[in-house]
Amino acid sequence: MKNYKWLLLVFAIALTACKSEKKNNTEKDEIDVIIEENEVKVIGEEISYETDSTIMKGYIAHNEAMEGKSPGIIVVHEWWGHDEFAREKADELAELGYVALSVDMYGQGKQAKHPDEAMEFSSNVMKNFDTAKQRFMAAIETLKENENVNPNKISAIGFCFGGSVALAMANSGSDLDAVAVFHSGLELPVMPNEDLKAKLLIQNGAEDMMITDEQEKEFKAQLEAINADYEYIAYEGVKHSFTNKDADSLAKKYDLPLAYDKEAATKSWERMTNFFEEVYSY
Repeated sequence: MKNYKWLLLVFAIALTACKSEKKNNTEKDEIDVIIEENEVKVIGEEISYETDSTIMKGYIAHNEAMEGKSPGIIVVHEWWGHDEFAREKADELAELGYVALSVDMYGQGKQAKHPDEAMEFSSNVMKNFDTAKQRFMAAIETLKENENVNPNKISAIGFCFGGSVALAMANSGSDLDAVAVFHSGLELPVMPNEDLKAKLLIQNGAEDMMITDEQEKEFKAQLEAINADYEYIAYEGVKHSFTNKDADSLAKKYDLPLAYDKEAATKSWERMTNFFEEVYSY
């Protein structure tokens, strides 16, 4: 009788071990499936595109794990020019499933080495808006021609000067589904008018010294006047260039009212992510 009970005990232990192993294998299979479903393989490359008068040097990124054609998003750089920060944002958009083109609004990949030079470059673009629009539209056409892009789904994002460019392009009637901007200027060469078709997400710092209360008030009033589809978010205690991790060092080096804000940077990117998910119904 004792031997019989002993055999039952061994059988029970073996059965439990078998079930545990099966459960562990099942959990491993589920994890493997999740990893496979969320696989990200970002491919980025430098490209050139041009207008009749200028050759631009950009950077395009996509997720090779995505199937079919994805929406394309234009990324417009800060006033420093087409740099690593803009490329990183293109890569981050690619991770989300978009094809992102980081553009060159100055031509020849030109970058400013000092704020005075950055002001000169950015002012030249804004004062010669027809030329700027030619460059922007050349970037859009380049993005639409990419084999991974759905040419009927194009949007834009921009930072600082790039935000002003993206908003001005949307106001001028550029065929964009949506525009999301970060620490953007609001005094634009083309202000909101009936030509605006894109949905807008504008995220600025409440302590941004580059924007006056009057500019914000006037910009919102013009959007309201045309019943624009927009959201304006001002982060309390946040300064200009809050998404750029180099903002603090640049502020110290050149005595500029800039500051990186990790919390605002994270929240603003999440809001942008949700914004584009709604636009493209992912």
